[in-house]
Amino acid sequence: MLRLNSRQLLGLKTLFHLAALLPIVYLTLLVMTDNAGGDPAQYIIHFTGMGALNCLLAVLLVSPIAKAWRFSALMQTRRLLGLYVFFYACLHLFSFFAFDLLFAWDLLFQEVVKRPYILLGAFCFLVLFLLAITSFNALRRKMGKRWQQLHNSIYLLALAIPIHFYWSVKSEIIEPIIYILLFIGLLVWRRLKSAPKKAKPFRQTSRRV
Repeated sequence: MLRLNSRQLLGLKTLFHLAALLPIVYLTLLVMTDNAGGDPAQYIIHFTGMGALNCLLAVLLVSPIAKAWRFSALMQTRRLLGLYVFFYACLHLFSFFAFDLLFAWDLLFQEVVKRPYILLGAFCFLVLFLLAITSFNALRRKMGKRWQQLHNSIYLLALAIPIHFYWSVKSEIIEPIIYILLFIGLLVWRRLKSAPKKAKPFRQTSRRV
């Protein structure tokens, strides 16, 4: 089993921070150099949404990779990655509110009620918010078993967020379908791996006297 000391674990987390933040630097450069497509506002909304989706995928991949490679230290990065899911979701919501709705709160509530994909997105954001504020050790100890029940909703998000992506696009549905199939496959694989193995029946061999 691969183990890391505190300095090595800090280095691993630093790499994860860089991997999560460099796309924001890249997006900023694209916008500043007028290379964010024909509609920069929609490009930013889509980019930040994909950031949340990819970070969620990374969260769900941590446990299988850690078990397959016997890399237990990797499990200590799940909270970090989970908070980046929320970070990108905040950027995604803010971009939509700023560029599409021009900070009009009344339009926001109207859009949530009128458009199913926005209603689903609002639900996902609310769940992410609850997961983020309860991710700290003090609240985890205080909540007890309820903490695990709440944080199991990450698997619900693994289905709901790709569906939100699928409903939000008007064309080019291949990419969201790939993500839906990818998340379903990952959840099924995790379920099969976590299922208890059936014990083989004991067969008593008869001995001749």
